[in-house]
Amino acid sequence: MAHTFTVTFDGFPEPVRVPSGSLLSDAVRLAGIELQQPCGGQGRCGRCAVLVQSGAVRRRSSLRLSAEDVAAGYALACQTVIEGDLQVHVPPQEKIERRLTTDRTAVEVSPPADYDPATVQPLRRYTLTLSPPSMDDQTDDWARLQTALRQQAGLSEVKVSLPVLRRIGQALRDGDWTVTVTLDMKTWDCPGCPAALIDIQPGVIPAGDPLWGVAIDIGTTTVTLWLVDLITGKVQAQASEYNQQINRGEDVISRIIYASKSPENGEEMQRLVLDTIHDVLKRACGRVGIQPEQVMKAVIAGNSTMMHLLLGIPAASIRLSPFVTAVNHVPTLSASEVGLGIHPNATVDCLPGVASYVGADITAGVYASGMETAQGITLFLDVGTNGETVLGTRDWLVTCACSAGPAFEGAGVRYGMRATRGAIEEVWINAETAEPTYRVIGGVKPSGICGSGLISLLAEMFMTGVIDKAGHYNTHLNTPRIREGEHGLEYVVAWADETYCGRDIAITHVDVDNLLRAKAAIYAGFTVMSESVGVPLDAVEQVLIGGSFGKYINVEKAVQIGLLPDMPWERFQFLGNTSVKGAYFALLDQRARQRIHEIAARMTYIELSADNSFYDAFMSAMFLPHTDYRRFPTIAAALEETTKNLSRPGS
Repeated sequence: MAHTFTVTFDGFPEPVRVPSGSLLSDAVRLAGIELQQPCGGQGRCGRCAVLVQSGAVRRRSSLRLSAEDVAAGYALACQTVIEGDLQVHVPPQEKIERRLTTDRTAVEVSPPADYDPATVQPLRRYTLTLSPPSMDDQTDDWARLQTALRQQAGLSEVKVSLPVLRRIGQALRDGDWTVTVTLDMKTWDCPGCPAALIDIQPGVIPAGDPLWGVAIDIGTTTVTLWLVDLITGKVQAQASEYNQQINRGEDVISRIIYASKSPENGEEMQRLVLDTIHDVLKRACGRVGIQPEQVMKAVIAGNSTMMHLLLGIPAASIRLSPFVTAVNHVPTLSASEVGLGIHPNATVDCLPGVASYVGADITAGVYASGMETAQGITLFLDVGTNGETVLGTRDWLVTCACSAGPAFEGAGVRYGMRATRGAIEEVWINAETAEPTYRVIGGVKPSGICGSGLISLLAEMFMTGVIDKAGHYNTHLNTPRIREGEHGLEYVVAWADETYCGRDIAITHVDVDNLLRAKAAIYAGFTVMSESVGVPLDAVEQVLIGGSFGKYINVEKAVQIGLLPDMPWERFQFLGNTSVKGAYFALLDQRARQRIHEIAARMTYIELSADNSFYDAFMSAMFLPHTDYRRFPTIAAALEETTKNLSRPGS
């Protein structure tokens, strides 16, 4: 019989017992303690560090822990094997706050001008009056309701689920044989199929009363929900929250690895995303004074991994060659099947994806952006952990994705953090003194640097000569900001007495290298794709940037580092969350839903890992802004002007 050990956690009265050889992270989870593992338990991020106060453990890895940390007893929970009874302290975990509480400020969204729920909305509501049964007419309740649907709504055939069937008799009698029914006409994907009876309520619901639906975008970082009145087509409430899966992996690969370790882990990932959806659903419904159970329809967009984890479908094949999903076109489901806490019979429509790394967030985004009807050549970008790109016109579409990693979202960078209160979001460096100034979210002392801040910082360091085109620090500058740190050369952005954490906030050479890899992957992705179809980048007439991260990118700085192509600024359009907007259009209009299906079907996917030219393009883009300055003429000119100014007498 295997030995078991007792693990006691500070502040938690009940210890837990685990088998010998268990990881410390298993014990933490068993105790019900929140512990962040944004790398998915791979030991890369260092954020699951805990203090082992007493007892025997074996550390598989101490990456991101200093020698002093290890000597003090700190250990990475995901890489530490329990070999005896332990006393452990889990430090307070980072609290996630929405940036500038944008969650409470609704984005103005207008339904299409031609929106007519009677013709384009598949969810319909009818009030029916039935003749009551008698000794002369003993027709059963369901047959009686079917007759009314045929005579008063013109529906020759209607399907019903067992839960609704159980409620019909009581609803008819409570309403004195007048009821209001809600049906899904199911016409966009199945012409001629019978309508489905979703709900039945006794009595009359006034024609103008809202009929509720939700559009949901499950992002790797953020879950966004729009609560919509399907009668008017108007968005009545919006809510967003960080995806709780972040604590088990900040990028999709980390989450797949974590979920694949055990069935329990997979179930946990499903529960975490459903919990997040329910949080934002409850918040949005509270703002209009309804219950979540009154929502009759949901349309969901998200990348392929998020869809799989939501539905509890194993996602391991997504990260393994040949990188195939279990499903790209999920059939229509009910809320009870998904575990979504709206009306149990509500229709849940998961929008279609294209491939493992081009999911429904991109097909929805292409529709919402208007790209699929554009006459001119358009480049659509979604900058995130996977840089998804679409190139084309109304006549053709090609797409690809590249693994950029989570560096631009603050992970993999020593002092990187999410775009929350305390994050440095913009940096300026004086070219003569190398002294920085910065802006912090919330106007407080800085705790770290978020993605937009990292782009700004990298651009400023390059344009002012703090680093060269290869990302190497200029040690000849007369500044204490460049110094030898624990992980090599680094540049100090904020001294300890300026910061909330009481430590110098610096960017290391390793951090710079991670950022260069991220931007190089994205740039190489869309350049290789454009070259593969014979379209030079200067032929692109507009660049559409979707995703919430895109709202905070400074175009000038992004071009300076070679993340975005060098072209006139007016060609760039930042569209915000196109994924949820596409889901919103599909929620309203079955024609839009059909168009998104067609977009997914006609996209040609290019697998970059199978393209030998991608590696060469990636290596060329590993420099600032690129090895070939002819691709970035305005940056080359700006660097030449800066050099002239600094070489003038008195400079």
